[in-house]
Amino acid sequence: MRARLVVFPVKGRNWCFTRSLDSVSGPESSSPSPALKDLWRKISTHGRPAQEKAEIVADFVADKMNRAWIGLEKAPAGTFKSKIHSLGLRLLSRVKPSEIFLKSVTKDITEVEITYPSSLNPRLVRRRVRHIAMRGAAIHKRYFYGSVALLPFTTVLAVLPLPNIPFFWILFRAYSHWRALKGSERLLLLVSDCSRSWNLLRGSGKENGSMEDSNHSPDNGRSNHSPDSAPESPWVLKPSDDLERLVQRDTEDGCVSCCTISSISKEYDLNKKDILKFKDFQ
Repeated sequence: MRARLVVFPVKGRNWCFTRSLDSVSGPESSSPSPALKDLWRKISTHGRPAQEKAEIVADFVADKMNRAWIGLEKAPAGTFKSKIHSLGLRLLSRVKPSEIFLKSVTKDITEVEITYPSSLNPRLVRRRVRHIAMRGAAIHKRYFYGSVALLPFTTVLAVLPLPNIPFFWILFRAYSHWRALKGSERLLLLVSDCSRSWNLLRGSGKENGSMEDSNHSPDNGRSNHSPDSAPESPWVLKPSDDLERLVQRDTEDGCVSCCTISSISKEYDLNKKDILKFKDFQ
């Protein structure tokens, strides 16, 4: 799948890295909730690698958390569930914008188109994208193990007659850091210079997103994986004069105004809240 990434400076040295919403699909809440027996049937199937089984379990837990969050969101105002939802929103507002971006780089992406203002040096743009991927891989790996280490301590609070909010929050953070870690690794592979990495990327398959070599690669209509043909790069740098005009239209002291951010969000189908986080985050 091809994804479009939009990169541009928003405030001084703060750059915005975001993915266009036209290729982002959220979980379908209308689908039936998977049961434990379905999970056991998937992970007990012979021939599945350990990494794929771990992803199946993580997706199962994430689906349960998403459905529980939707239930809290629909709770009547003033109820205990509504107050928990308000607390969750305050905690989520403190999540770094780079984590949100890296989580959007999913395992089914095999090509990226990086759109940026035409005045920027393309080598600098690609370097910044690689930097956020490398930094994210190091940070979220450390935070993931830290969150997992805290889970046993929060389970002790289960004896209280109240919902174990710390446990579910740490569990969510562990899953979020794991997703950001996988997104960092995927993005780093997508913008790599190594043609062998490109073959691994296209041969990894859409189901498990692993980087292991595969004998059956998906036919995306772009490249022929014969020994005599060089694979095409999975990343494309696309300078945009329109984005350049929007960024420079209403910029004061190197800071893009909220009105301009709204225009950019509409033009490139972006999440305005994510862009504002990059602008305000120190």
